[in-house]
Amino acid sequence: MVDKTSVLIAGAGPVGLTLANELARFGIAVRIVDPAPARTDKSKALVLWSRSLELLDQAGYVEPFLAAGMPAHGAQLSDGKNVVARVTLDGIKSRYAYALMIPQSDTERILEETLEGRGVKVERTVALESFRDHGDGVRAVLKKADGTSESVEADWLVGCDGAHSTVRHGLGLSFEGTTQQSDWYLADGHCTGLEPHDVMHIYWHRDGILAFFPITEGRWRVIADLGPAKDAGRHADPTLEEVQALLTHRSSQPIVMTDAYWLAAFRINERKVAHYGTGRTFLAGDAAHIHSPAGGQGMNTGMQDAFNLAWKLALVIQGVCKPSLLDSFSVERSAVGDMVLRNAERLTDAAIMRNPIAQGLRNAVAAFAMGFPMIQERAANMLSETDIAYPDSPLSRTARHGDGPRAGMRWPDRLPMDSAKPQFLAVGPSGVVAELARQFPTLVRMGPEAAALKLIRPDGYVGFDGSPTDRAEAETYLRELAG
Repeated sequence: MVDKTSVLIAGAGPVGLTLANELARFGIAVRIVDPAPARTDKSKALVLWSRSLELLDQAGYVEPFLAAGMPAHGAQLSDGKNVVARVTLDGIKSRYAYALMIPQSDTERILEETLEGRGVKVERTVALESFRDHGDGVRAVLKKADGTSESVEADWLVGCDGAHSTVRHGLGLSFEGTTQQSDWYLADGHCTGLEPHDVMHIYWHRDGILAFFPITEGRWRVIADLGPAKDAGRHADPTLEEVQALLTHRSSQPIVMTDAYWLAAFRINERKVAHYGTGRTFLAGDAAHIHSPAGGQGMNTGMQDAFNLAWKLALVIQGVCKPSLLDSFSVERSAVGDMVLRNAERLTDAAIMRNPIAQGLRNAVAAFAMGFPMIQERAANMLSETDIAYPDSPLSRTARHGDGPRAGMRWPDRLPMDSAKPQFLAVGPSGVVAELARQFPTLVRMGPEAAALKLIRPDGYVGFDGSPTDRAEAETYLRELAG
């Protein structure tokens, strides 16, 4: 017999778990498989940024993350002796104006527990072995730990299965990019001597970067670059003594690390697919894009891939919208992936420069630029991902610009949505929005009174931007989406 499901998700990291939670929240049948016997016990991706927290809040399950995490309010940049600049996150225009520092192990735990509360359990030691998209669905073969196989018929397949994605390989998609030929150390342990505790400490030492990221009280992630790789092989993981030698050499404070949870060496990969899906199969997270850890954007970008895809899949599966709605997923998220790659590359290049003259210029520019509130705000919005927008999306339509965010931009307020239904929120004069909700009852719900007429997408971005006299254009917009 062939088991059937609506959506099969390969990979139960933060991205796959987010997608499964969102689909289950919308009442979509989902299976999620992962070859690992257990979720990660490592800190790995350390930060949930403001935009991710807003989306988790809108979905109704942000509180466990807030309880488990620790807010960080900025970063302090030093040259190894003196403070060069300070970056504050307090000016982010969000109800979460900070970086929530939380180990990936806790992020996965909360997501998995939330998913189990929705009646969906991760199927572990189960790997996606192969699949075939036959137009009306996807036939997948799952390999279990005991060597047996199972055939699954899914309406849709989503590969959230990481940098070595089976789904990406099965689609034959090229993972274009490079591997930087430089070695890095990572250490996760308890540190003394760092003040203050609620900011990230970045040392731009002449011999390389040394960065500290708070995890919990007294526990820090340390990252340091070692310069150009000496050979093509993998660098040996560091000892605690080697990490301590770097701390002593590159920092201006007497920092001591003890009780290391995790010590590792790594190299930076920067790669991305051109398209995030084909037919009934999609890619999200590291399966579609990997980049430098600078800025802490990777996991957040992947989780936001999942939020973007989930409501679109749900509306198509429920017959509310045409399948063409899904064409916007790759258009929107590929553009974001390109932006994140560029930003991470720039941050990394600035951090690892070795030329003393270039280092001096970098430090002087940072000190000067961060003295301007406008530049502080731009830096914070980039890091927090609150500046992500979809102006060129096929879902962004402007009849005429009214007050507030334009088409494609993030709606800054929490939306009064039904958490179990992905719907557009009609904001505008009550009579106009009531008529839109009456005509499209499964796709639209009434929102707050406003002077302009806007249709806010389920993921909190403006889809349609107009005035109250543009009701006909709004109806056309919705009619083009509706199934």
